[in-house]
Amino acid sequence: MIVTGRHLPRRTFLKGLGAAVALPMLDAMTPAFAKPVTAGTAPTRLSFVYVPNGVTLNQWTPSGAGRTFEFSRILKPIEPFRDRTMVLTGLAQQNGNALGDGPGDHARAAACYLTGVHPKKTAGADIQNGVSVDQIAAAHIGTETRFPSIELGCDESRTVGNCDSGYSCAYTNSVSWRSPTSPMPPETNPRLAFERLFGGLDAGLDPETRARRRRQRRSILDLVADRTNSLVSTLGPSDRLKVDEYLTSVREIERRIQLAEQDTREITPDFEMPSGVPVTFAEYATLMYDIQAVAFQADLTRVATLMIGREGSLRTYPEIGVPDPHHPLTHHQNNPDWIEKITKVNTFHTELFSKFIGKLHSMPEGDGTVLDHSIIVYGSGISDGNEHTHEDLPVLLVGGGGGVQGNRHVVYEANTPMTNLYLTLLDRIGVRQDSIGDSTGQIAHLSEVYS
Repeated sequence: MIVTGRHLPRRTFLKGLGAAVALPMLDAMTPAFAKPVTAGTAPTRLSFVYVPNGVTLNQWTPSGAGRTFEFSRILKPIEPFRDRTMVLTGLAQQNGNALGDGPGDHARAAACYLTGVHPKKTAGADIQNGVSVDQIAAAHIGTETRFPSIELGCDESRTVGNCDSGYSCAYTNSVSWRSPTSPMPPETNPRLAFERLFGGLDAGLDPETRARRRRQRRSILDLVADRTNSLVSTLGPSDRLKVDEYLTSVREIERRIQLAEQDTREITPDFEMPSGVPVTFAEYATLMYDIQAVAFQADLTRVATLMIGREGSLRTYPEIGVPDPHHPLTHHQNNPDWIEKITKVNTFHTELFSKFIGKLHSMPEGDGTVLDHSIIVYGSGISDGNEHTHEDLPVLLVGGGGGVQGNRHVVYEANTPMTNLYLTLLDRIGVRQDSIGDSTGQIAHLSEVYS
């Protein structure tokens, strides 16, 4: 082997007119004779996936603890990634409770989920919450990537008005908060999320002009074709394959967005949805998951949140035989038919999440995969949707970043603050934080043997 000493910078972009496509980690980005990228040297990504309205808890919680647990019905789709999955039981967000403020559990659930702070009850502009764990992480490690963080969602949202018993819509529709008064609303339009990450030609244009340009536009990859061909010709066989697989994923995402924009089928009546969103939820959620996966692979960001739905979501799921709105079904009053429908929705959500995990697992990076270098928290700010409880929350921890060890069901003491988990995860990615919301200290058993 001839060593020239030449290598690509990690922050290499394929640039063209109005576009800048980042590249995944390549062998050519490692200087000759340098140490290879390993779990200890690769960047660790931190992701939070939020599902609304709670779960059917007795169909979520596994039987058994430690390494001998059995996956429950709702968690069964995650079983192929058992060695990278921890189920955490006993965690709570006590500040999601009323504490004298009366109704509004859905707003409080979303608002305190990543902050651990009891939000001020107001439907006006004087909102008050806390800083969320993702934004604490972004403030420390966000300067190392093109975007400090990305916030995505699968329900059209707004930040003004009254969305839950006197609580501002800002609480219901956002889990990410940059400051106590500044929510980070999720981007729910796949096209806008895609163009934010890779650059677009439409910034600042009026909707009519933007629509006309989209009809005429070439693929964003066509805009960087010359640079791509020039670069690929200098790479080794392994890197050429990596670039080809990565750019194929980017083009596939773009193609699916274009198909969604052309889809004229009717969607559920009275359900707000931005233009260009796939009609079926499976297509929509998978597209948003894939956008996040590619952003991690290209190291465009290392911090992300994804709201599968806003709290109190009225989404229907006819593709799985549940045409009823989600939120009302959770108030089942022990009706077995309604419980079965909610359980189907919960399981559908974990099926889609499992696809996302599989996507990260398929992305090679250094001596492992992007999943090996990620920490992903999946869960809800409500445990039992029928009772609006905020104790014993449904929580998954997936990935191998930060020394996290999977294949375990860890049962913590009842009412352990969820924020203790966040404090520990921040420490695992090198962010030193004294406290978050109502945290009382770090949490145990994320990497230690627990049986």
